[in-house]
Amino acid sequence: MAAPGGSSMMTPGIGAQSPHIPPGDGTLQYSMIMEHLVGDKRKPKEMIPGGLGGVLTPIKSDEQKTMERVMESCAFKAVLACVGGFVLGGAFGVFTAGIDTNVGFDPKDPSRTPTAKEVLKDMGQRGMSYAKNFAIVGAMFSCTECLVESYRGKSDWKNSVISGCITGGAIGFRAGLKAGTIGCGGFAAFSAVIDYYLR
Repeated sequence: MAAPGGSSMMTPGIGAQSPHIPPGDGTLQYSMIMEHLVGDKRKPKEMIPGGLGGVLTPIKSDEQKTMERVMESCAFKAVLACVGGFVLGGAFGVFTAGIDTNVGFDPKDPSRTPTAKEVLKDMGQRGMSYAKNFAIVGAMFSCTECLVESYRGKSDWKNSVISGCITGGAIGFRAGLKAGTIGCGGFAAFSAVIDYYLR
């Protein structure tokens, strides 16, 4: 009995079967696939520099390489530290002014209660003063550490200690030799402690 549409019904194992296709006319055989995967015909995998554990990474463009060189330069690190120090110093100055009970008071008339405008003005001045100081110290320390690291060709705790001594000494020497020596030692010790805990 013919099925609707004129096609005959086929039962598995009965009726027309697929004709035998000889090798070499476009079909993929298991042995050929294995030959290309693990055999002599396998092409060596080209590893891109920077690949880790066989995972390929895309080749960096010239723009990406330029940006990496800029971000690794001492000037960029100094500017970044300067901006970060300015923000941190400003926040610290406003915080210390907020907990200071003498903010806004006039030394000539301490009995007079300061206005909100005077308190905010005093807080802003203290915040700006702290921000400038932190920005200068941050830029000096970051630039000095980058230069010391470039000169030594190593990245270890000694860079922080040397740059801390140079920065502290440069700031302290404005008040004399003794202050410069104390500043050098103090900044070097502080840098060593911070570097120890960060690493």
